[in-house]
Amino acid sequence: MTRHPLVLLALLLTLLGWGAPAQALCLPAVCSCGVTTTNVAFGTYSPLAFGNTDTTGSVRISCGGVAGLLIPFNIAISAGGGGTYANRRMASGANVLRYNLYTDASYTTLWGDGSATSQLVNASVLLDLLGLSPAQTFYIYGRIPGRQLTAVPGTYADTISVTLTYY
Repeated sequence: MTRHPLVLLALLLTLLGWGAPAQALCLPAVCSCGVTTTNVAFGTYSPLAFGNTDTTGSVRISCGGVAGLLIPFNIAISAGGGGTYANRRMASGANVLRYNLYTDASYTTLWGDGSATSQLVNASVLLDLLGLSPAQTFYIYGRIPGRQLTAVPGTYADTISVTLTYY
């Protein structure tokens, strides 16, 4: 039986990702993704202010691998020192300051791991002819509610872990 070389070439190119985008398991030998972040830095907070103190940070995702591969992924962030998504808190010694992190600029969707009332950020990336994709930036919207009258002067901080899962 003789096979036509163009048919074999088309099959090979499809397997390498030159055909229609494949949604497949992203094995380490086939693709990889990385994360870089910028801090959510609130600056100065006045406990006497009636308004909220808002700021943003970012999570940047970069992927590479087999061209044409569609890589679905999700981004989770931890609850931090407060232990729950509904009540995140920063600490300065024994003093605490309530805050939260959101997926949207309207501050309505808590960014977390998908448990309780929190949501993951879900997206996908299609690798181009070079097996790369443009980096995607996702913004974290931070808010400290106003009128936390028990807040004392100090430097408040919390540590949040970002987890990227791609498949």
